Amino acid sequence: MPGHERNSDNWEEAQQTKEKDTVEFTEFGGGTDDFNNVAHAKPVCDTSFGKYDVCELTGDVRARGGASATITLVSSRAPLREWTIKPYSRKYLDGLKSVTVKSVPSSSPIYAPQCTTRMTIPAMVIELGGLTGNYWHDFTDVLVPLFIGARRFNGEVQLLIVNLLPFWVEKYKKIFAQFTRHEIVDLDRDDGVVRCYPHVTVGYGSRKEFTIDPAVDATGGDYTMVDFTKFLRQAYSLPRHRPMKLSHHHHHQRPRMMIFDRTQSRKFLNLNEIVAAAEAAGFAVTVAGRPRASYDEFAREVNSFDAMVGVHGAGLTNCVYLPTGAVLVQVVPYGKLEGIARTDFGDPARDMGLRYIEYSVAAEESSLMDVFGKDHPIVKDPVAVHLSGWGNVAEWYLGKQDVRINIDRFKTVLKQAMDHLQ
Repeated sequence: MPGHERNSDNWEEAQQTKEKDTVEFTEFGGGTDDFNNVAHAKPVCDTSFGKYDVCELTGDVRARGGASATITLVSSRAPLREWTIKPYSRKYLDGLKSVTVKSVPSSSPIYAPQCTTRMTIPAMVIELGGLTGNYWHDFTDVLVPLFIGARRFNGEVQLLIVNLLPFWVEKYKKIFAQFTRHEIVDLDRDDGVVRCYPHVTVGYGSRKEFTIDPAVDATGGDYTMVDFTKFLRQAYSLPRHRPMKLSHHHHHQRPRMMIFDRTQSRKFLNLNEIVAAAEAAGFAVTVAGRPRASYDEFAREVNSFDAMVGVHGAGLTNCVYLPTGAVLVQVVPYGKLEGIARTDFGDPARDMGLRYIEYSVAAEESSLMDVFGKDHPIVKDPVAVHLSGWGNVAEWYLGKQDVRINIDRFKTVLKQAMDHLQ
């Protein structure tokens, strides 16, 4: 996982062992855009999935902020019930905040705070804690799940944010402006205010990493990752929706390739040779490191390319700004990391409508061979290293490895990329 944050907690196993919170009453629940149609309403809170929880409350819903935020559904048929919810997409992480979700009968008003302001739009309660700040996690843990949960409202939703990070929201302000046309509320600091809504969603998440599965993710509109990338292009007014097709252009125009040059681990040790090979294959090549321009300008720059190449890492997250149909080449470091690489970028890239090509580094191309030699377990037996724990995998295969690409092998990848743009 980009940034080495792969957690050892097995949330899929937790999913199988936890029981689902159910409520027999159909008056409250939701998940549809018709907030008055409760005939097929879902339970108030679904805590059955080990990765994240989601609550859907419809009717008279009251949100009280402050250090101990509560979201209360008042209904004539509601039993007195309470859930403690961490409204983040990876609820198993340490250090997250919680909100209390309640259902109370209208006959017992003592249990419900009185409204100080009433809204006619729905609201979502989410948290920006956890791994927010790592670029890949910004998308897979926040922006993609928020698209899944909020896109159905078409901007007519208010975000109530726990652990609000103003600098982070500012970075992605154009994306947030697409999510909501309304004030973003810092729920932790919203003391003394009780905001009342016809519908509130508490929590968000996605079943898979960095992608949307419309079969299981409740988007309210069968949205896919192709829709998400279109949404981003709209947010940043990006002009290119399709890559260059050589058959439609004069031969003197070359498709553009961006190669990411990492500055710490997983560096290309023969970058100049890679660039020369790509240029010989017919690409106009730009080498990119950490962006020096504003984030908005960098998104526009990425959109101008037809192909992207990089070693597995957070920088490949920028593929969301490539035009649909462009090429993503992921160089997978040595160490049996293909499964992780496909989960984090390969499958999402295909779901975005990109042509995904994978290049797996051989032992002879890894700096680990120079350090340890071919008979050391780190080189000879990656499976044993994986069995010893994620910490060793992250330390050696992600944290202390650079790569020297075999140019003859890589030429095949470059040809595949060029052929796709014909």
